[in-house]
Amino acid sequence: MMLLLLLTFLHTSEIFAMDNLNVAFRWKVVDFEFPNDTAREDAIAKGIFKPENNLPLGLEVYGDRMFISVPRWKSGVAASLNYIMLTDSKESPKLRPYPSWEYHDLTNLDESGMVSSDKIVSPFRIRADSCGRLWVMDTGIADILEGSKVLSKPKLLIFDLNTDTLIRSYQIPEDQVKKDVSFFANIAVEENGCEDTYAYLADLGHPGLVVYSFKKNKSWLVKHHYFHISPTAGEMTVAGITFQWADGIFGLALSKPDNSGYSTLYFHPMHSFHEFTVSTKLLRDEAMATDPKNFHEYKVLGSRGPKAQSGASFLHQKTNVLFYALVNLNAVACWRTTNPNYTMESQGRVFMSNETMVFPNDIKVDANDTLWVMSDKLPVFMYEKLNLNEYNFRILNSTVADAIRGTACDSKMVMNPNIVKNITKNITRIISTTVTGGSSAVNAGITWLVLSFAALPLLSTRQI
Repeated sequence: MMLLLLLTFLHTSEIFAMDNLNVAFRWKVVDFEFPNDTAREDAIAKGIFKPENNLPLGLEVYGDRMFISVPRWKSGVAASLNYIMLTDSKESPKLRPYPSWEYHDLTNLDESGMVSSDKIVSPFRIRADSCGRLWVMDTGIADILEGSKVLSKPKLLIFDLNTDTLIRSYQIPEDQVKKDVSFFANIAVEENGCEDTYAYLADLGHPGLVVYSFKKNKSWLVKHHYFHISPTAGEMTVAGITFQWADGIFGLALSKPDNSGYSTLYFHPMHSFHEFTVSTKLLRDEAMATDPKNFHEYKVLGSRGPKAQSGASFLHQKTNVLFYALVNLNAVACWRTTNPNYTMESQGRVFMSNETMVFPNDIKVDANDTLWVMSDKLPVFMYEKLNLNEYNFRILNSTVADAIRGTACDSKMVMNPNIVKNITKNITRIISTTVTGGSSAVNAGITWLVLSFAALPLLSTRQI
């Protein structure tokens, strides 16, 4: 019944939620802005660029640029970190390598088969801060679906976005990485001033959280049971493809600082239905963060419900709204962190589509309060073959205000008295049918009752 409730809740909300996300950019296949046509043809001839093997995955916005990662899932990825201009009028703009083509030249290897520490191998998600820095978590692994080639130890690259120069390259220490298992696919950045900044790096393969201090240029590994998958959440079906993954801690989102200057980290494994929290006061202190006695400092927030595995997430600190991708449902949902309850009823459906939102893979909100979502059909790319004659990759956007309008995350809701009246009628009918209908009527009645209240936060007459 819980699955029926979730699906009905999401689909019923379509009547009331605005679905205000619009497609800003879309690609059938991505291309790059090569120096000239000859350079592009040469790259194709040498196998450096295989258009069909390039899948955009992560995004970030800073100023008038959108940064897009293209991980090296397969051979032939020309550049794994790129940008486009937000002012570009083309629906399928070519990607420009960031910061330059030179950083993506992986042909010069040392004696151990590794590239130099300044090269960009294969980042998944990236984060820009208010200090004008781009934080890039590089997995260091190329051709992931074709046997994998380790070209670099996992490292954190930090760029100055004002000069497009590399500020720092920090290799994750070997004792914080499990060889052939660790996989760093997400990053969150907490600023306590530009110097005293912390990065939180999620290792989904060997579930753990690496905390990096920019000021100390040092990191430490944090472990917890809540970073691991839920055994019942490992299977998903997307675009008709059923598959099993085991991705541990994945979604990372930071609240605005409290009066003491610490944030709450909201996190979840991809293969789990639950959301968890922990204070960065604990994480920033290496001794406290690694002390098993602090196990109970981590909290279970609640459940999103069945089939609600979640990938990337982002917390808009101005509205206290947490956005998250429901990868198994081709949807984006939200929850207001000021709500004391994290339940299916308290969450809002922002957008859902089996056409334009197939596998939402990254979510960000920029400095102008615009919500951005990347969808990329990743399971189709991995297990079947993309149709290059149709649009496969999309970036959708909306203002935060429009995205949450009419959802449970909207703080300016007024109840429609007709809805309250209808719910009252449903309750009355449930009571009367339950008396005469036996257990089946009881189950039906409960479903009606729960659905009525599940939809309650979504049903409003207008904005105040």
